[in-house]
Amino acid sequence: MVINMKNYDEIHYSVMKTEAIDALEIKPDGIYVDCTTGAGGHSYSIAEKLSSKGRLICFDQDKNALAIARERLSEFSDRVEFVNSNFSEAGNILDAMGIEGIDGVLIDLGVSSMQLREAERGFAYMLDGPLDMRMNPDAELSAYDVVNRYSEGELRRILKEWGEEKFAAAIAKKIVARREKEEIKSTFDLVSVVESAVPAAAKKGGHPAKRTFQAIRIEVNMELLVIKPTLDALIGKLNRDGVIAVITFHSLEDRIVKHTFAEKTGKCTCPPGFPVCVCGCKAEIKVYKDISPCKEEIEKNPPSHSARLRCAKKL
Repeated sequence: MVINMKNYDEIHYSVMKTEAIDALEIKPDGIYVDCTTGAGGHSYSIAEKLSSKGRLICFDQDKNALAIARERLSEFSDRVEFVNSNFSEAGNILDAMGIEGIDGVLIDLGVSSMQLREAERGFAYMLDGPLDMRMNPDAELSAYDVVNRYSEGELRRILKEWGEEKFAAAIAKKIVARREKEEIKSTFDLVSVVESAVPAAAKKGGHPAKRTFQAIRIEVNMELLVIKPTLDALIGKLNRDGVIAVITFHSLEDRIVKHTFAEKTGKCTCPPGFPVCVCGCKAEIKVYKDISPCKEEIEKNPPSHSARLRCAKKL
């Protein structure tokens, strides 16, 4: 795969790149992990700060994205390794690689702009394509399966929990009614169903299918279920003063990161009213950064407006 270097930033915009790289406080000879490599924007900025003795392990479950990143970072082949895997396996894979400690890890939980621009991936409600939404193209479960096979109750649950959709019941009912007549095969088919279920007055606050697509994408890729165990594992791998930096894009994932960090700072997790602490909490990290994109970045890349960067350092 040959890509013109000057076009990389057009392929994928790396949100809060400067802030994230600065937060990692990169040591030239250190070991770093990019859990969500994408087109390699953040990875490139990490790699160029490393010496030949440094090491960067790049994870991504999308083979196409990893191929682009491999090409982009080819000049750093002496210090960069690529792993085609979901970041939920990062801890186990690092163990298998014989890596006992790392100096920093970056996790960007956003959907790649590359994937959003590819109609055939089925992530975008503004582009017509097959109902797919798999970040790993080889995964079994797709958006088509969720929409056409899940029960009305299951659909209502994921729309409410993963999408925080107030019209979850109405949308789930419409989906089931439509598929009884014919299968819902494309993104635009699903959009039309959602639009028929959402009241006209509610359509003024943004695209009516946004939350539905978010919910189904999260379900297909099990996005929220893997965040906490991954954070637990990677925080455990950090060397002293090692940094974990996490970029989130919506309240559900940000809440998980915030609460996990809080637990790791030694905050008691016992139920209110317990006379004595029994959770055995112990401080492992210190949270030292919680920021949003600057005005200039939001103007340049509007989808970044909901991003949030949380960073913590190993004690």
